[in-house]
Amino acid sequence: MRDGEVDRNTSSKKKAEEVAEEQETRAKAQDRESREQTPTQSEKSLTQKERNTVSEHGNLSPLTVYSIILREGEDELRRPKISLWWSGVAAGVGISTSVLVEGIIRSNLGSDHPYLTLIESLGYSFGFVLVILCRLQLFTENTITVVLPVLADPTRNRFFCAARLWGIVLAANLCGTFLTAAIGVHGGILPSETLAAIMEISRHLAELTPVETFLRGIPSGFFIAAMVWMLPSAKRSEVLVIVMFTWLIAAGDFTHVIAGSNEIFTLVLNGEMNIFTALNYHIFPVLLGNILGGTGLFAMLAYGQVHEEM
Repeated sequence: MRDGEVDRNTSSKKKAEEVAEEQETRAKAQDRESREQTPTQSEKSLTQKERNTVSEHGNLSPLTVYSIILREGEDELRRPKISLWWSGVAAGVGISTSVLVEGIIRSNLGSDHPYLTLIESLGYSFGFVLVILCRLQLFTENTITVVLPVLADPTRNRFFCAARLWGIVLAANLCGTFLTAAIGVHGGILPSETLAAIMEISRHLAELTPVETFLRGIPSGFFIAAMVWMLPSAKRSEVLVIVMFTWLIAAGDFTHVIAGSNEIFTLVLNGEMNIFTALNYHIFPVLLGNILGGTGLFAMLAYGQVHEEM
């Protein structure tokens, strides 16, 4: 009997806490709604139509942006595995466009051009524009999109679903970049000048030590997560936002695990590097850096700034 009473008391206490939390959340929402409906001193002289115009041109609040990305993350966690896989492979193929366009620019400008890095880095943006606007599954984008639902409701099932999505998307992305690298090296479809330029770009990445690739992957992960956070507020300027941040990653010589894997696989397939070195000295260190920058830094900060408002 005593054990039964303890269980009932625990259950009642838990239910009371849930009710109190729900009431607090509702009160916060009503408070925000009240503030939005109450005109400021300068708005009191405006007509209702003018007030509506002011409201329409206002920026999205951090909580609104958080809610948009949270919903997207929850939708991603429920997607079938086969859908995630093929979307991830397509993203790996698409992101390889970045290296291709960089190679085309370098082969035309020449390696001795004084502003080669700044101009060539614009080519890096092409693959990201393609992948993000096509809504394909890119691993680094998922470091914030699916992490927010886990932070909001840290259950064992949410952790499992996020880990499953990360694993599938990462493997699919790498499969896509390996496929495009194989076509580029052995397919005979690229002009020799373009392929030589891609090799030159890839060798530059291969010169970095594991520590350097890890450290340079942290800002890259942060910038990609920040870009994802900004897109709901971009208002028909999505391409500009994507180009700005991905150009910054390339021009700053930061490292991105998926785009960089295409360069590393190119060297592997050309016989200049073995697969063990590629994975352990380049891909895995960048992967950890991107996760730390996107999840450990930005996702935590983004969640922290809205946690008390929910």
